[in-house]
Amino acid sequence: MVQPTKINYQKKLDDIISELEKSGEKPALLLHSCCAPCSSYTLEYLSKYFKITVYYYNPNISPEEEYHKRVREQKRFISMIDPENEISFIEGEYRPEAFYQAVKGLENVPEGGERCFKCYCLRLESAAALAAEKGFDYFTTTLSISPYKNAAKLNETAAELSGIYNVKNLPSDFKKKNGYKRSIELSAQYGLYRQDYCGCVFSKKERENAVI
Repeated sequence: MVQPTKINYQKKLDDIISELEKSGEKPALLLHSCCAPCSSYTLEYLSKYFKITVYYYNPNISPEEEYHKRVREQKRFISMIDPENEISFIEGEYRPEAFYQAVKGLENVPEGGERCFKCYCLRLESAAALAAEKGFDYFTTTLSISPYKNAAKLNETAAELSGIYNVKNLPSDFKKKNGYKRSIELSAQYGLYRQDYCGCVFSKKERENAVI
């Protein structure tokens, strides 16, 4: 059986950045962010090449106090850094019911499986729709920086949404080039709150069960 070719998403991103450096263009990028720590390296890396708007849309986060804590930390981080190009911020609507509807019937699926893929799609579709509406050149997400997230699935989903909404997806696997390691270093440097679970009630429960 022939195995599918593994796509090097970092190489695809490198190629895009190389072309931008040659042209001198600074496209507008809508960057979906899951949290400040994951955005840290991503913003450090991409802000040299793009005019970035961070889009914080995470209706999966539970409880509500945790959601607001992460939003505050995202805003605080953006206010502390001095990027080459200015970074803007948009907060999406916090409607947990949208998440629960999207993952209905998958509540008992282990972390990292189909429930997570539905959550990827929910957040990425919101980003793609907003990017198309506001005229951004690209959209992407910080999610691929996590070693616990499926970068191939994230990129496949984003590519599908790119075709539906007619807006370019920026391919990414931000854990490459020691991106995840750098995000930990930046989190320590800026004193960022690093949560110990992905965000949803199911991941929180799985985390709590693991430490009992």
